[in-house]
Amino acid sequence: MKVIVSIFILIIASISLAAKIELKKFTLKNKNGMIVQVLNYGGIITSIKTPDKNGKLGDIVLGFDADSDYIKKDPPYFGALIGRYGNRIAKGKFILDGVTYSLATNNGPNALHGGKKGFDKVFWNVEELQKGKSLKLTYKSENMEEGYPGNLSAEVIYTLSDLDELRIDYKATTDKATPINLTNHAYFNLSGIPGSTILDHELMISADKYTVVDETLIPTGELRSVTGAMDFQQAHAIGKDLSKVEGGYDHNYVLSSHISTSMVATLRDPKSGRMMEVMTSEPGLQFYSGNFLDGKLVGKNKVSYPRHGGLCLETQHFPDSPNQIDFPTTILRPGETYQQNTVYRFSVKP
Repeated sequence: MKVIVSIFILIIASISLAAKIELKKFTLKNKNGMIVQVLNYGGIITSIKTPDKNGKLGDIVLGFDADSDYIKKDPPYFGALIGRYGNRIAKGKFILDGVTYSLATNNGPNALHGGKKGFDKVFWNVEELQKGKSLKLTYKSENMEEGYPGNLSAEVIYTLSDLDELRIDYKATTDKATPINLTNHAYFNLSGIPGSTILDHELMISADKYTVVDETLIPTGELRSVTGAMDFQQAHAIGKDLSKVEGGYDHNYVLSSHISTSMVATLRDPKSGRMMEVMTSEPGLQFYSGNFLDGKLVGKNKVSYPRHGGLCLETQHFPDSPNQIDFPTTILRPGETYQQNTVYRFSVKP
């Protein structure tokens, strides 16, 4: 009886604690009128408003009108921070220092984006570093959360500059060796028109290789030269060769330079004139063309998001790196600090 009572009290205490966590939204704004909004839940970027060639502000990321819908509707990672490991780990298993770890599998046979309750589904502590300019988000991931070893302290800083740059700085430390691969999963549509597609958007990716994957999107280990439909070294419309790629684009590009924060991609919508440049210190970029959007999910302005209604450019290390010895390592050890940064620069190019 005492054990049952103790468990009951623990459950009530947990519910009370969860009830005290309030869903909050923070707004960043620069002198040019650009606006970025972020939730403490999942570190989600709910809105990025930038001007088009006529100076009209438009929201260029997919999401919902109601903040609570990011919890209720379990969306496909709209604007969220991803961790402890972004992208896929084969069969939800890896061996580290002779120990086999099993993760939650939530994408067929594989682990995806940190598991069933990754960093996108937790509340982060948020501190305003510069009111209206910069936010620091922190989260402590406990040892064996979703199967990952080590108590991990994660820190993410969002900064909006007067140069119309949204900078994301990532940092983490651990008390036990663990894989880590943090990123942001914003879905961009530079048109600012809900319900439109990104097929006319012009994309350039500075990469001459990509990681070949199997039928479950796990890398085979081969780095293949980009040719034909996979080649974005020169900017062109995404829809140009999309039909030649089975299932659509969902591939990790091996970036040509990642020694420092370098320009790795550009995205432009010819109709609105909006342009986005991507700079990162990471070795990979996952280009996802919104293949699994199917028109069933109702987003902003109560408009359904069609297939290819948005795209993701996720700066990252490679998928399944803990199981691929030839890929850049994603293992963080005690005494080390994980650090990376990504910048999204917005402008107009009529």
